[in-house]
This record gives sequence, C-alpha cells and structure tokens, in this order.
Amino acid sequence: MTTPAPLPVLVLLGCLLYTACAARLRRRGDRWPVRRDAGFWLGGGLLVTAFAVPWEAWLPPFTAHTAAHVTAGMAAPLPVVLSRPVTLALRTLPLPGRRALVSLTRSRLVTALVFPPVAAALDIGGLWLLYRAPLPPALHHSPLLYLHLFAAGTLFTFALLAVDPIRHRPGWALRGGTLLAAAAAHAVLAKSLWATGPPGTAHTPADLHLASQLMYYGGDAAEIALALLLAGQWYRAQGRCSRPHRGTRQQAAVSGGTP
Repeated sequence: MTTPAPLPVLVLLGCLLYTACAARLRRRGDRWPVRRDAGFWLGGGLLVTAFAVPWEAWLPPFTAHTAAHVTAGMAAPLPVVLSRPVTLALRTLPLPGRRALVSLTRSRLVTALVFPPVAAALDIGGLWLLYRAPLPPALHHSPLLYLHLFAAGTLFTFALLAVDPIRHRPGWALRGGTLLAAAAAHAVLAKSLWATGPPGTAHTPADLHLASQLMYYGGDAAEIALALLLAGQWYRAQGRCSRPHRGTRQQAAVSGGTP
C-alpha cells in the first residue's frame, strides 16, 4: 500500500497547529495539560503508521491489511479524542470562528452523528459492509479506506466519551450499552473472518486465522480502554453529585448540624 504524499504533511501540519494553539493558551495564563499535546501527536503518528509502515513485508496480505485497519480505526482515534481538539479550538479561535464552531456543534446534523447508536452504526456497520459486502477487492488496499476508518473510529470514540462540548450529552446507560453492542458486533465480525474472507478475495486459511485474531483482540483492547474511561468518568461524576454543596456545608457549620 502506497502512502498518499500529502497525508504525512497534512498530519504534521495538524499536529503543529494543535501545538501552536495550546502554546498560545498557556502564554495567556490558561491551563492546558501537556499530555493532551502528546496525545494528539500520538494519534497523528499512529494514523501515519497505518499508511507508511510496510505491513506486507512482515505479515501475510490480509493480516497486514487488518493491522493497518486496527491502527487507523481503533488505536489512533482514542488519543486524538482525549486531546480535546474541539475544546482547544473553542478557546483559541477568534470570536467569529468560535461562533461558527458552536453553531456547527449544535447543528442537527452533528447532534445526530454524535448520538452514540448512530456513531456506532456508522463505525461498526461500515466494517460489516467492508468485509461482508461484495465490494471491489481493490477497495481494501485504497488509502482512502484507512482515512474513512480513522474518521468513523474518531466519531464513535467522540460520541462515547463526550469530552468535548456537544449539544446533548448522552446518559451513561446509553453510552455503556452502545459500547457493549458495538463490541459484540465487532467480535462477531472478527470471528466470521476466521472461516471466510471478504467476498471476491482469496486468502490462505492461516492468513485469515491470524487476521481474525488480530481484529478480535485488537478490538478487545480498544473497547476495554473505552470502558475503563467511561467508568472513570461515571465515578468522578457520581463523586461530584454526592459531594455536599459548599454553601450547604457552611450553613450546617453555622447551625451546628450536619448537612
């Protein structure tokens, strides 16, 4: 697979732009953790790795494709989403740009796309279409495919974690249930590849078996990471809800009672 020449350059420019915006935020005295810069660079590096690494030199053909798929669609999106690029843009763009971005994030289209079941259907449903529909075999080697996998994986991760401002933040049960359903659908797809590859392709059983295991366990790793992050968010939210309000504590102290 040949890496499109502009891709590494575009990823590098995006990372440099993120770093410049974060530095501008810090210069004016605002806090922005360095780990978010590192996460954005890590996500960009993983995306380029999916294209640039000669997977075929080390792995059988379909397993090489699966390794690139797992890297672009599952590994790269998580650090990018955790770096909160939308929040950074909202805090550094000039006023007209902020207004335009807020309007976009509150639009009906974006609201529908980041609804967890819709994002899951676009991500996991796209994988089922890719591997189980009679598509042209050349599509599996197209660089645009990996850009699509990255975009769909990022949308799904963004919808589940909801760390950036969105119009309606889904509840914990909906996000957790969506993750479980998506994980089950992805696991079934990975297991089905053990027996037969995508229609119109011919791969050896050993290649299919290795690719199936890579997709299955790679999906498990990404989904466990998402589950742990969701659990951490829920735990912190529950702690905030159960913590007595400052004014209530002060009033209780004055009256000599307990809140």
